[in-house]
Amino acid sequence: MNLSLLILLPLLTAVAVLLMRNAKQVKVAALAGATAQFALAFVLLFAYYKERATGNAVQMLFEQRYNWFPSWNISFHLGVDGISVAMILLTAFVVIAGVLVSWNVTKMTKEFYFLLILLSMGAYGFFISLDLFILFFFLEIAVIPKYLLIGIWGSGKKEYSANKLALMLMGGSALVLVGIAGNLFSSSLRTFDLLELSQLNIPVQTQMICFPLLFVGFGVFTALFPFHTWVPDGHSSAPTAGSMFLAGISMKLGGYGCLRVATYIMPDGAKEYANIIIVLSAIAILYGAFATMMQKDLKYINAYSSVSHCGFVLLGIGMLTKASIMGAVMQMVSHGLMTALFFAVIGMIYERTHTRQVNEMGGLLKVMPFH
Repeated sequence: MNLSLLILLPLLTAVAVLLMRNAKQVKVAALAGATAQFALAFVLLFAYYKERATGNAVQMLFEQRYNWFPSWNISFHLGVDGISVAMILLTAFVVIAGVLVSWNVTKMTKEFYFLLILLSMGAYGFFISLDLFILFFFLEIAVIPKYLLIGIWGSGKKEYSANKLALMLMGGSALVLVGIAGNLFSSSLRTFDLLELSQLNIPVQTQMICFPLLFVGFGVFTALFPFHTWVPDGHSSAPTAGSMFLAGISMKLGGYGCLRVATYIMPDGAKEYANIIIVLSAIAILYGAFATMMQKDLKYINAYSSVSHCGFVLLGIGMLTKASIMGAVMQMVSHGLMTALFFAVIGMIYERTHTRQVNEMGGLLKVMPFH
């Protein structure tokens, strides 16, 4: 299985979208590309299970490595394990659902679909990267389209929401970059390779400094309290497909980064800060739940519930047990699926009622007997 196809296919789809002449051709090209990505994700799933069934117990399957900058030990290193495959399947599902939900978009259709496909390419590249430099590169590719999708095709306070999202996520990215650089220059091996770093005995003093930078940096993406405030504004102002991508994919980038990068290569730092992570996660769970019950806008209801759900992801990572981490991964997949589809339904309701306010739609409690 050639993992480069997961990056190449969205790239070719994005180019094809730009070359199309009219909106109908653009939509057909985007749908064909999204369908091919979905099929490729399942091919990867079956290939992964086949390898495991034959007794292949290596940590990462289908590894590919190409040296890019040998002097800096930067390589295009790809590979997947069970967590990566789950995230890729989730991304493929959300991409094809987002393309279908956006079928009625008429404003700058070509640019809209191009940004959606570009966002998916960044997510795929992030989930399969085993080199921190390449991983960070794809993380940024997955950030930039969000700003444009909200700022151009959004609704309500879209400029404010787009700027807030971009500033907070770029701040998180800056923390990640500083954490990666600090880890690089403090180790004797001077490598970006994730597997090699996991085998190093990184000094505890270094972990105490770099772990919070990496965890908080990625935590901003996954609504770590108190850096969650971009979530309600970003989700409420984004177009339907943008909200689906934000909840279904983008917030998973943060959870995956907290687990795969911060916790994986700096376990001692994770143990030292575990209590703080658990407390912040518990606050996010309770705060998000209570805030959800106070909302009257359907998108805000879904957005604040996402804060609560992602709190469970971070709680599972912070507890540092096999069962809790497995639960965190399952929560990422389940939250990505249900929240993306909730936003799709909210978009359909808005098209028919032209409102997202619950109190303007009536409600079952008015007509159902209550005892």
